[in-house]
Amino acid sequence: MADILPCTLAPPMNGIRGVLFDLDGVLTPTTDAHMAAWARLFTPYLDEHGVAPYTEQDYFDFIDGKPRYDGVRSMLAARGLELPEGAPTDDPSADTVCGLGNRKNDTVSRVLAEEGVSAYPGSILFLDAVTKAGLQVAVVSSSRNAPAVLEAAGLADRFEIVVDGVVAAAGNIAGKPAPDTYLHAATLLGLTAAECVVIEDAHSGVQAGRAGTFGLVLGVDRGAGAQELLDSGADIVVSDLQDMLPLDTYPAGARS
Repeated sequence: MADILPCTLAPPMNGIRGVLFDLDGVLTPTTDAHMAAWARLFTPYLDEHGVAPYTEQDYFDFIDGKPRYDGVRSMLAARGLELPEGAPTDDPSADTVCGLGNRKNDTVSRVLAEEGVSAYPGSILFLDAVTKAGLQVAVVSSSRNAPAVLEAAGLADRFEIVVDGVVAAAGNIAGKPAPDTYLHAATLLGLTAAECVVIEDAHSGVQAGRAGTFGLVLGVDRGAGAQELLDSGADIVVSDLQDMLPLDTYPAGARS
């Protein structure tokens, strides 16, 4: 059984050689911008179609962590709605899956440009600790904006390996909750899944880590719910990555 990690302990890192970070909600608080953009999209859209109104819980249940168009499909299906697929080149005004996804992306791009991006201080402390310990690191994100977000947050030079929505689309790699993008990142680092920890704040990302049989699946509760992340397959859940420091103080045998 997985445990919620007390803030004075760090997770078991024995045998771990690589750390695979999700971006939004793990390294940067850009989840807020994404949540706001999805709400601006679906609140009027669902109202116009006479179905149950959009809620914050819908974001966590159907959208969080998934590739953008997958999130649109999941949200529509949850309300019994269907749209033509369209194409990634669709205008944001198009009434297609891709059109809605592009509309959302335009909104989040404006929000990020207006408000900027800062990394979570605790995540930077943890990133510093694992790189100092000699662990390899990579970012695995469903977002097609990951490089721009990393650059804006001053983290671009910290990650040589970034597997994002653009990389996944180009390589026809299945997105979360499939484990494929995380497995691809591990391969690029020259590591096996068992040698890597997946760090996620989204149910779909935690499910991807569990499906890929990674050495550790670490949930960060930014609103999805600690027990819910455990139920999705996290070994341990923390409220902030700083809770995992120092790396060498976790008692032997604490993971069960």
